[in-house]
Amino acid sequence: MVAFGKKLREQRVSEWKDYYISYKMMKKKVKYYSQHGDFNTREDRQRVLKEFSSMLDRQIEKIVLFLIVRQGDLAERLRKLGAERERCEKEQPADLDWRDRFRDAYNDVGKDLLKLLYFVEVNAIGLRKILKKFDKHIGYRLTDYYVSSRSNHPYSQLQQVFKHVGIGAMVGALTRNLSELEEHRKSLTSIYDYPDVPARLPIVESIKAAQERLTNSTNFLQFLGQHAMLMKDEFPRAPGEEDVQEEQYHLMSLILNLANTFLYMVNTYIIVPTADKYALSMGAAPTLCGVIIGAMAVAQLVSSVYFSAWSNTSYFRPLIFSSVMLFMGNLLYAIAYDCNSLSLLLVGRLLCGLGSARAVNRRYISDCVPLKSRLQASAGFVSASALGMAAGPALAGVLEFNKKFVGMTFNANTLPGWAMAICWILYLAWLSVSFKEPARPIEVDGSTSGRQSRLAIEQSDAEEGMLQPLNSSYDSREETEIEDENDVEGEREEDDASEDNSKQPANSIREAYNLLTLPVKVQLLIYFMLKYAVEVLISESSVVTSFYFHWDVRNVAIFLALLGLTVLPVNAVVGSCLSNIFEDRQILLAAEILTCVGVLVSFSGPFHYTIVQYIAGAVLIFVSAEVLEGVNLSLLSKVMSSRLARGTFNGGLLSTEAGTLARVIADGTITVAGYLREDKLLNATLFPTFVIGIVSVVATLFTYNSMF
Repeated sequence: MVAFGKKLREQRVSEWKDYYISYKMMKKKVKYYSQHGDFNTREDRQRVLKEFSSMLDRQIEKIVLFLIVRQGDLAERLRKLGAERERCEKEQPADLDWRDRFRDAYNDVGKDLLKLLYFVEVNAIGLRKILKKFDKHIGYRLTDYYVSSRSNHPYSQLQQVFKHVGIGAMVGALTRNLSELEEHRKSLTSIYDYPDVPARLPIVESIKAAQERLTNSTNFLQFLGQHAMLMKDEFPRAPGEEDVQEEQYHLMSLILNLANTFLYMVNTYIIVPTADKYALSMGAAPTLCGVIIGAMAVAQLVSSVYFSAWSNTSYFRPLIFSSVMLFMGNLLYAIAYDCNSLSLLLVGRLLCGLGSARAVNRRYISDCVPLKSRLQASAGFVSASALGMAAGPALAGVLEFNKKFVGMTFNANTLPGWAMAICWILYLAWLSVSFKEPARPIEVDGSTSGRQSRLAIEQSDAEEGMLQPLNSSYDSREETEIEDENDVEGEREEDDASEDNSKQPANSIREAYNLLTLPVKVQLLIYFMLKYAVEVLISESSVVTSFYFHWDVRNVAIFLALLGLTVLPVNAVVGSCLSNIFEDRQILLAAEILTCVGVLVSFSGPFHYTIVQYIAGAVLIFVSAEVLEGVNLSLLSKVMSSRLARGTFNGGLLSTEAGTLARVIADGTITVAGYLREDKLLNATLFPTFVIGIVSVVATLFTYNSMF
């Protein structure tokens, strides 16, 4: 992986080099503090914090003032072009190519504006990295102090800049003029009459994409895509840089990965409405449904690791193996009824869990889908999961007939296994003839090259609007002299080598765990909490509703299907509306609190327990958890070390393991609580859910200022 400092020197605009962040100088300053600083007294710590914060303020002021100057230059060019175009339209010159010349001129302005946004993004990443470096080497959380002390200051420079007032006006001018100059839009009088038409202009789309990376704003696809926990490029793509993996993209292979995701989620939840009845038919307690459902999650704890490692060398073979294991697992689940073997039933579910290829599905999207399509693909991954979650219980509600054929029983208990076995054998045939294995990256010095080597969890997609310094005077000569002093090639190579070594992926679970900072651990705790709450709700729904409301399989299936269908509309509302108004951390905290409220509502008290109370609590828990998941994984990708963006033990694997472990413990809790009376089951499972929720809220408040 190329070090950020080296990449910055290679890709910066040469004529703007004096206005970029003095990244190397600040690295040296951090190194000096770590080697010679004395932080034993409060006065020394305050002195270093103020000194380094002041240095950051001067760096930001240099960047912001240059940005304002360049915005003024671009605005003046747009003004002159507008005046010249107005004159030409009045005079109607004989040269019929004048519209083409204006179109090219406006596109040139757009390219320069895109280059300016790229300049800001690179500097924002540098600021984020230098803050993390200070926290790591000095052992003091400067990031919390710096962000909290600058975020709401009335003279905060970046806060004003990232409102994009000036840039938004220029984008509007570019869009209107380019739209009117397009030959096939000559009848269009104004962009305000048809706001959706100009959005297709390539240069405008590129500028808007760059703006979105510099703000906390998002849309439905982006918010939905956050659930996929895909890795992003650490260094922003330069304007005009092409996606080198375009030729490797195979649409049918992507569809097959999404189909695998959908079928696996159907397979997970199709047994939920009938698992307690199946346990009863085997002579076991109905609460053993927790073990039956959770057996799949137990096996997934193992399968996630080997599938993550396997995807380093192939995508096709893991998917074949996954399909075979799921076919065999469902077959054993179905025939266990006639064999009257609880052991065979559990082995079947374990085999299904060993076929969980979600790590491969994520990795394929991250590595083999072009950048321009990756957002839609990641949203498709989450949509396939959500639809599978809804389709599973719904399908179980349909499969209710009872017949015997060739000595095998086909009833509500066994039909989920038979149906999924047929689905997986059909999928296996489709996979065998349609999947195209992409070319693997060339190995260079033990690490893969190409896009995979550049994939890293983006550390600064949204925090730019939070780094908001005070005004301060700045003499550029002082820092230029510091940066140029001892600037020899040998030292530069040593710094780059050191930083390259720090980017090596983790090689074991223990090494990955050691890379987890406190904010990362808190985000993983939140992910654990939301998965625990949802698993308790879904897995015990059949037992609880049967005891309190005498619901049959069809009622439970309809209830769970409707819950699953809320995922997409809820994410649409949050992604399109709320996330444009509130920060991710604000939505995160609110969703955690609402999850805890939902748990409280669901408790059974001394009064009659009603259907309205149960449904209200269930909807509140489920919807809040779904909102929480998208925001949580977005924040997790920003606070996690870039070393966890690659290799087998990556950030996606850690989050998957945390969620799977939560499901295992939740299902185990249901089974253990089954030893109590049935009227105690609900409260016995909700109490630990509430405790974990409160702990996660406290942990969120403790690390609130580090979430940006």
